[in-house]
Amino acid sequence: MDFGLQGKHALVTGGSLGIGRAIALELAREGVDVAIVARSKDQLEATARELESQTRRRVIPLVADVTSKDQVDRAVAQAAERLGGLHILVNSGSPPGGSATATGPIETVVDEDLLHDFNVKYVGALRCARAAIPYLKQQGWGRIINISGTNARNAGNLSGGARNGSLVHFTKTLAVQLGRYGITVNCIHPGTTRTERTPRLLAARAAEMGVSAEEVEKRDFAHDSPRGNAIGRMVDAAEIAYLAVFLASDKAWAVTGELVVATGGAGRAVYY
Repeated sequence: MDFGLQGKHALVTGGSLGIGRAIALELAREGVDVAIVARSKDQLEATARELESQTRRRVIPLVADVTSKDQVDRAVAQAAERLGGLHILVNSGSPPGGSATATGPIETVVDEDLLHDFNVKYVGALRCARAAIPYLKQQGWGRIINISGTNARNAGNLSGGARNGSLVHFTKTLAVQLGRYGITVNCIHPGTTRTERTPRLLAARAAEMGVSAEEVEKRDFAHDSPRGNAIGRMVDAAEIAYLAVFLASDKAWAVTGELVVATGGAGRAVYY
């Protein structure tokens, strides 16, 4: 299928690693020139070189912290200038889970860390969208994709629930405001997803349990496990990227203001 993305220009925050990297890679494979944004210059530049080598598309590394309005505005302007415009924004610029001191029992939550988590994920996405929207309007064609998470649906993680739930509201609000300009806005809830950090996390749990990393993963995703899902395995970051590419494509005009959950069928709740 031709997704109509050849020659488009995208900016992906959190693009040096994880889901953001996977999305940048798949967009580039579809003919998109991409600017990737992250805080770590060395990792960012290494990822840009790798993606360019794999896809033969332009991949521009831009160092910025999404908690800084000035840095975000500068990075978005640089991306638009160097790419020749901007069509797609992917907000994936936050680490999964949140700060350890903002996710536990309410008695232990550190206010400053909770606010920082919210500032990175929710307000960071707001800053990036606010800076990118004028460029998307210029094209008369735009896509904003917010990467959130299923902590929004599961009680327990005060930081993850607050910031991920707020991104869903943000998504619908922007969709209503921007549809008249040819811009769609959608949100993806990944669940547990295989990224570069997964082997290290599995190895640590395996050492604690006295079993292999493969056995830990098998137990976690068994159908009868509380952490399991319908497909019986972990979802890969590339699979989140395939979904993002569709939502960014010319085939997805009818989908806006929506939330798509990509967990491999985790949980048993029914949502209408």
